[in-house]
Amino acid sequence: MIKLTWPRLAAWRIRRHHLHRRAPAGSMLPVASRLCGLHAQVMSSAELTLWARVEGLKPGAVHRALWQDRALVKTWAARGTLHLIPATDFPVWRAALSTSRRYRTPAFWRRCYGITLDELDRLTQAIGVALDGQVMTREELAEEVGRLTGSAAFRTGLAQGGWGTILKPAAFAGHLCFAPSQGQRVRFTRPDSWVRAHSQPLDPKAATAELTRRFLGAYGPATYEDLRRWWGGGSMVAAKQWIASLGEEVTQVNLDGAPAWMLTADIRKLRDLVPAKSVSLLPAFDQYVIGASRHAEHLLPGISRSRIYRPQGWVSAVLLVNGMMQGTWRHETKGSTVEVVIEPFVKTPPWVRRAAAHEAERLASFLDCTLNLTWQT
Repeated sequence: MIKLTWPRLAAWRIRRHHLHRRAPAGSMLPVASRLCGLHAQVMSSAELTLWARVEGLKPGAVHRALWQDRALVKTWAARGTLHLIPATDFPVWRAALSTSRRYRTPAFWRRCYGITLDELDRLTQAIGVALDGQVMTREELAEEVGRLTGSAAFRTGLAQGGWGTILKPAAFAGHLCFAPSQGQRVRFTRPDSWVRAHSQPLDPKAATAELTRRFLGAYGPATYEDLRRWWGGGSMVAAKQWIASLGEEVTQVNLDGAPAWMLTADIRKLRDLVPAKSVSLLPAFDQYVIGASRHAEHLLPGISRSRIYRPQGWVSAVLLVNGMMQGTWRHETKGSTVEVVIEPFVKTPPWVRRAAAHEAERLASFLDCTLNLTWQT
């Protein structure tokens, strides 16, 4: 059994994330696919996640891919969080999400919304019917669902911002995704009438196997618990079944004394890996940091994980050195200047400062700004 240390895992994973060397220009969509989508709770962070990994990314590329080319789909996915999913991957995600039990707890719906699972299913189906070939604001959707169901409660509930969670089951069922906003008003539509690359539904078991394959390719070696948490709960039994479904495609490894799994095809590449120096400025909610949430302490220089993983689910922007989280950073645009402040957790050698400064210069160029860089100790 191959034995791995955490520094070696970090050296391997940054290669899978294109953080040791950026992917070629024009590879935005393949990179988003490899990462299993982009966390889109903050849209600017989703763009910077790609900026950190793709050479020559142009400002507005993500916006164009979403709303003009429809090559990306904005919807709720893993962990019930907003993601940007490549349109060509959407059928896989739709089939896999249809297996999720995340929103099938009767007590939750009864306590929080005063409805039963049967009523939720009725509402979910009505959302799909209402959005077929249509683009609607929340208010318009609420009105149409109320008309279709004859339920004033559904109409009132959907129109309220606090009912956002009730839209997620419709997204998991493939009935809803985001459409271009109308000013400040969010709009929705149906994926199968919006995404040109949409295809016939896939077998759910094949879909969960494919997502497991992709997860291990980007975030492996990983444990059953890593997979379970990344997906967003569910049972440990299901996580084990997903990995077992890959058969000889996966191999167990020894990760610092604990069992973990990785793709068999990647083992030789990992054995031949020659570690290289790398420095990246990762934005808030970056996929590398989110994927490491369960074992973050192994990638931190002896400081509390709370410096990165903040209250209310906030994930800080990270100074990444050789795959290790060695600091945080922030930026603010003021007129034609972008102020970048880097706060390292440990003493940084000159080569790290030079590389980080270069990344900050790249960010300023991307934002078409002059750089004002500060190191905060």
